[in-house]
Amino acid sequence: MRWRAILLQYCFLLVTCLLTALEAVPIDIDKTKVKSTQPVDSAKIEPPDTGLYYDEYLKQVIDVLETDNHFREKLQKADIEEIKSGRLSKELDLVSHHVRTRLDELKRQELARLRMLIKAKLDSHQNTGIDHHALLKQFDHLNHLNPDKFESTDLNMLIKAATSDLEHYDKTRHEEFKKYEMMKEHERREYLKTLSEEKRKEEESKFEEMKKKHENHPKVNHPGSKDQLKEVWEETDGLDPNDFDPKTFFKLHDVNSDGFLDEQELEALFTKEVDANRDRLVTLEEFLKATEKKEFLEPDSWETLDQQQFFTEEELREYEKLISLQENELKKKADELQKQKEELQRQHDQLEAQKLEYHQAVQQMEQKKLQQEIPPSGPGGELKFQPHV
Repeated sequence: MRWRAILLQYCFLLVTCLLTALEAVPIDIDKTKVKSTQPVDSAKIEPPDTGLYYDEYLKQVIDVLETDNHFREKLQKADIEEIKSGRLSKELDLVSHHVRTRLDELKRQELARLRMLIKAKLDSHQNTGIDHHALLKQFDHLNHLNPDKFESTDLNMLIKAATSDLEHYDKTRHEEFKKYEMMKEHERREYLKTLSEEKRKEEESKFEEMKKKHENHPKVNHPGSKDQLKEVWEETDGLDPNDFDPKTFFKLHDVNSDGFLDEQELEALFTKEVDANRDRLVTLEEFLKATEKKEFLEPDSWETLDQQQFFTEEELREYEKLISLQENELKKKADELQKQKEELQRQHDQLEAQKLEYHQAVQQMEQKKLQQEIPPSGPGGELKFQPHV
């Protein structure tokens, strides 16, 4: 496996297969005239964002390391355990001076960026306090005790930090998905409780039938494995799987007979993992070497979602207890809010009544005042004025 596919593919939750960040050979170019070590101009393929706060630094370090032929060759032959263990980090001592200088520069830039971030956080938490331990954790992906030089320790720390952070993220996502699956099962069971006995048995029968159908679906072979290619050999090429031969298989799927499996031909086989020099072209030599690897002969298990048991009955019961507690807590809060609403309504009604009473009292006072200001009338309805003494 290549360096980027090993490190960053592992980081991307062991699912996303990263394409090369180097320039690739376009399909419409005469590939027989292109040297694999000299890729021609083409759009650069950017790997996806890992979501790490040091994502850009991680990708820049990898890009620079890939420019060193010695280091690149070592990484192409390495497996994930060699990279994670830090043994390959020692190869950094053998890279060119230009690469070391560029890595030193990247490290200084990253440290400067982190200092700016930390200063901004400190300024924004002057009166509220801040977790200094959490701030120091931001240096886990590099050796800040040596701020000017990028050493093997820095590469080792970067790899370990990236794999650890993304393994944690993967675990979190797994837990979220497990909760989602448990919620679906909980809702299904709650729905069954609302049905009559006859309807409940009918629904249970349908569920078990669907579950059995999913469990008995044909085996899905791991893409790029020997079994998957033998499947293509049998179903697409119409040949006996017992006669599978990698060299013949290559020639059969080199549609334009140019001695390469190009991007379109690889996509037809559901695999790009055998492109060792990452020029998006696979030679016969690369293909045959790939068929000798353990990953080809003994691929990891490839299970569909319905074949995996995401939770146990005990975990589901614990989850339902948690849901029940949360529902009770929400009901309690809802009852308290209802009481508060009723009390506020009572106070509102009381204030409205007081307001009405006040307006009535004011109106009565105004009427009395008007009555006192009008002089009494004499016989015949004329006004009678009292003479001033």
